Amino acid sequence: MGLFTVDEARQVLAELRPVLDELVAVRADAAEAAAAVRAGERRLPEVKAHEARLDELMTTVQQTGVELKGWAPLLLDFPADLDGGPVLLCWLEGDQELAWYHRADLGFPGRRRLAEQPSDGPRST
Repeated sequence: MGLFTVDEARQVLAELRPVLDELVAVRADAAEAAAAVRAGERRLPEVKAHEARLDELMTTVQQTGVELKGWAPLLLDFPADLDGGPVLLCWLEGDQELAWYHRADLGFPGRRRLAEQPSDGPRST
């Protein structure tokens, strides 16, 4: 997949919101069912169903070209080029919008807030 512009990444994030919301809900359901199984309840089929749905949701996210870096909490990276250099636009579960980036070699500890920029051009390939 190619690189995202900031505007494109924000659009994809908006389109993914229902998927991400469901992922969070199913993640919680799966955790509860797994805890019940550990406590001796016979809920293994329920756990397997939640795991299958989580896999489907994560695949949906990844098919957009977004990198799913973490799932508890959700952490998404959008490969991009910013000011002539490769970066990852970064969204963390709980963020209201896509407002952060980091260099690929620095990872999450190198997160910086995006400067407000005018609408940018087409996606690079």
